[in-house]
Amino acid sequence: MDYTKYIEIVPNKRFGKPCIKGTRIAVHDVLTWLSNGMTNEEIISDFEELDENMILACLAFAADKNHKLKSN
Repeated sequence: MDYTKYIEIVPNKRFGKPCIKGTRIAVHDVLTWLSNGMTNEEIISDFEELDENMILACLAFAADKNHKLKSN
């Protein structure tokens, strides 16, 4: 998956943490929800601006040790 379509790093947004484009939802937030047992469906239900691909992009970003993103 090309997570760069869904994730950005903006220095003045969430202290430069990687976030889902168009939101203030950090990759860390999504990973925390998943690790706490939330399903993709529950996350999307709580945050309607998210979709399945955005959640998968967070997982792909976390798995990539050589992140391709740079601060804008």
